[in-house]
Amino acid sequence: MRPAALALALAFLVAALPAHAEPAVPRFEDASASLPAPHVYDGGWEHFVGGGVAVFDCDGDGRLDFAAAGGANPARLYRNRSTPGRFAFEAGPPLPAAGSVTGLWPLNIDGDGHTDLAVTRVGPNALLKGAGDCTFTDASDAWNFTRGDAWSTAFSATVEPGATWPTLAIGNYVDRADPDGPFEACDANALHRPAPGGGYGPPTRLEPGFCALSILFSDYSRRGRADLRLSNDRHYYVRGGQEQMLRMPEARFLGPDDGWKPLHIWGMGIASRDLTGDGLPEVVLTSMGDQLMMIAGPDGYKLAPYAIGTFAQRPWFGDDGRPSTGWHAEFGDVDNDGLADLFIAKGNVDQMPTNAMTDPNNLLIQREDGTFFEAADRAGIATTARSRGAALADFDNDGALDLVVVNRRAPLELYRNAGPVGASLAFTPRQAGPNGHAIGAFVEVRIGGRIETTELTVGGGHGGGKLGPLHVGLGTAEGADIRITWPGGETSTWFPLEAGTNTQLWRDGATLRPEPAQN
Repeated sequence: MRPAALALALAFLVAALPAHAEPAVPRFEDASASLPAPHVYDGGWEHFVGGGVAVFDCDGDGRLDFAAAGGANPARLYRNRSTPGRFAFEAGPPLPAAGSVTGLWPLNIDGDGHTDLAVTRVGPNALLKGAGDCTFTDASDAWNFTRGDAWSTAFSATVEPGATWPTLAIGNYVDRADPDGPFEACDANALHRPAPGGGYGPPTRLEPGFCALSILFSDYSRRGRADLRLSNDRHYYVRGGQEQMLRMPEARFLGPDDGWKPLHIWGMGIASRDLTGDGLPEVVLTSMGDQLMMIAGPDGYKLAPYAIGTFAQRPWFGDDGRPSTGWHAEFGDVDNDGLADLFIAKGNVDQMPTNAMTDPNNLLIQREDGTFFEAADRAGIATTARSRGAALADFDNDGALDLVVVNRRAPLELYRNAGPVGASLAFTPRQAGPNGHAIGAFVEVRIGGRIETTELTVGGGHGGGKLGPLHVGLGTAEGADIRITWPGGETSTWFPLEAGTNTQLWRDGATLRPEPAQN
């Protein structure tokens, strides 16, 4: 743990933190023209929210493809044909259940080794079975998945102890059938647990629901089992609602007797990453107004000091002083200096007069002292469309994180990170059996004397997520040591990786076995 980060974790009430020199900011080049056609997330009231992107390798060629929600337009899959330094994408095969899609999340549901897609929709949801060649079939009925007919807006998954199929959680928004709505008319959420022998049993209703827009299974306290965080939109629950935590396996909401402290925000997105080196994931919650960073500790979460620089509560340029509207948030080391940075997608819901209309996205670069500074303008990504979902991913395999952003009523944006950046490496934790991507594992990365931890999760963000290699920025270091605490609690020995590596690390008893990444 770096000393400055340790000080940050303890000094919640510090009024100011010492200034350090700002790192170099990489320049992002607009690569949207590499797509075969523009893509727009569109639609009326029921598509004011949602609009995510799923990033994953759909054909096993070692390049990250992506699928984007379309709302009133069809969801689309894009196959990646890029080479280092040059983006190239082509239209993928049509997706089943492509209409009215709000979000898509990649994961292997049936344990066959191919990536599937969980799709949330305004109307019946769908589980799409991947064939490993970028084609998908709707397996919802075959897997006995109850599709529902709600306005679904959030998704997360975990693999519970002893299970061979993942447990799925669906977050629902306003109950469209409630004649007294939309205010005070939030729908119940749903928990889908696997049935014996595969597939799913009847869902469990999770009530009360407070209009969830992002949910995330996370073992936030490192007790050995993930709980479900729900971030809810106060705009429609108005009063009587709050952020929620569902304790597993009981599927019971935590309350004051559990030490759960009420928090009322216009919750829209969740990002999770250990920033302090204590192995516990910090959390950023996006909203209309402040983007709240919560610092984890032995006594639970506390609000980070304002001086950390991540609250991003107003547009950072122009004269529109109304509050910002945050959606997708994601950590990633865009300059490869070994410190996690933070991207936040911004944009007015539609024409909401209480909030900023000109609301640029944020690219918050982390300094060595743990504070962040705004760099979206210098990075070249300072657009003001109504952004929703996004992802940081290395699309051209050049060792730098690129960016894709889904916009409402405006074309999807795609950016290539042209540097300057430090050295990096990438690796994919793998294990035999149905949970092949080790969802629920904690991965430690040691660079010199500093250790930071990443939890492997499915969910969070806004409307989508990633399944692929973990990206590690190294700065000037020549490599890093990796250690994995697997689901179930077994911890591997440390394994060294050199800069420029892109490999799979397989669970092999107490050790890690490297195998070449697919290409």
